Amino acid sequence: MPYFVYKIEPAVSDLVKNLEMLQDFEVYKDAKNFAKEERSKLSAEDKTTYKIIFADNALQAEEQLMEKRDAPILREWEK
Repeated sequence: MPYFVYKIEPAVSDLVKNLEMLQDFEVYKDAKNFAKEERSKLSAEDKTTYKIIFADNALQAEEQLMEKRDAPILREWEK
């Protein structure tokens, strides 16, 4: 299964995300280096994020990125 690198730009709401697949890689290290290089090009004011996701295909990767996740629950000892 490949690693997909996505560019995620801020959207009007949290339910809709502007996803753009940049590239896919067979090796995680290559995907990590590519994402790191793209992040280094961003200015401080830019709200664009880059995500690496491991999936069977691009459709599954986009579905995983679009799904709403609950915030993790912090326990008292984790604070």
